[in-house]
Amino acid sequence: MGIGFIVSLIAIVVFTIIILGFTIPMDKKYVVRENGKINYKKTTIYLRWNVFDTLTLVLAIYTIFCVQALNMLLFRSQTIENPYVQFFTNQSQAWVIVIVGYLVSRVSITLKSIKAHWGDELDDKQ
Repeated sequence: MGIGFIVSLIAIVVFTIIILGFTIPMDKKYVVRENGKINYKKTTIYLRWNVFDTLTLVLAIYTIFCVQALNMLLFRSQTIENPYVQFFTNQSQAWVIVIVGYLVSRVSITLKSIKAHWGDELDDKQ
C-alpha cells in the first residue's frame, strides 16, 4: 500500500471518530426509545435540521473538493503511484458511500417520523 492510502485511512478513522462523537450523544439525548425501538411519535429530531445534517453537508463539500482535486491530478497525467492521487481516490470513494448511505437512511427515517406524527390525519383525508 502506498503512503497516500495509509494517510487516507488514518484520515477516515479520525473523521469517523469525530462523526461518532457528535452522533452518539445526539442519539442518546434526543431519540426516544421504548422497548428497544425508536418511538417516532415522540422523537422530533428527525423532522428538523440537526447537527448531524450540518456535519453531513460539510462532509459532502469535502468530498466534492476531493473529487475535484483528483480530477486535476489526473488531468495533469498523474498516476496511482502519486500519493496525492492515492489519498484523494480513497477519500472520494469512502465519503461518497457514507453520504449516500446517510441520505437513504435519513429519507427513510424522516418518512417514518412524518407518518407517525401525521399518519392519522393523512389517512382520514384520503
